[in-house]
Amino acid sequence: MSIETSGIPVKKQIHGKFLTFLISKERYGIDILMVQEIIGVTHITTVPRCYDFMKGVINLRGKIIPVVDLRLKFGIDAIPYGERTCIIVVHLKRDGQTVPVGIIVDTVLEVIHFNDSEVEPAPNYGQQLETGFVIGMGKRESTLNILIDIERVISSADAVKLVEVSQS
Repeated sequence: MSIETSGIPVKKQIHGKFLTFLISKERYGIDILMVQEIIGVTHITTVPRCYDFMKGVINLRGKIIPVVDLRLKFGIDAIPYGERTCIIVVHLKRDGQTVPVGIIVDTVLEVIHFNDSEVEPAPNYGQQLETGFVIGMGKRESTLNILIDIERVISSADAVKLVEVSQS
């Protein structure tokens, strides 16, 4: 797969193990190396004056972790959390430090290893839609998985706010 940067195609290999999960009826995947752990939804303490997609913070073994609802971040209607709803704790890099962040997903599915031949480039929807966080489409038989860069999903401005929330 080649990715275009400034009009020059650059060959970038996207392969490896991805943790797959559902949001609505769509399958997504994030690099397994970004994942710390998966937990059930626990009590989330709401923090005032945050973005709508920031649900608040949780106390995970004495550490305060900000939590983002990916449904809301992606502009998908909220639904009540069920018994399969999970929080995936991921590590975001910001200013040389690692920041743990929880992301709420509908259901965790499985870890899939995608070979380079199983990953197609992300579709180009033009500049009107912000889809730069989609790094490719993982194909497995007739199933497509939208492979995302979680650090791009939660932009640097979001990360600053998340760090402020987790430290307050």
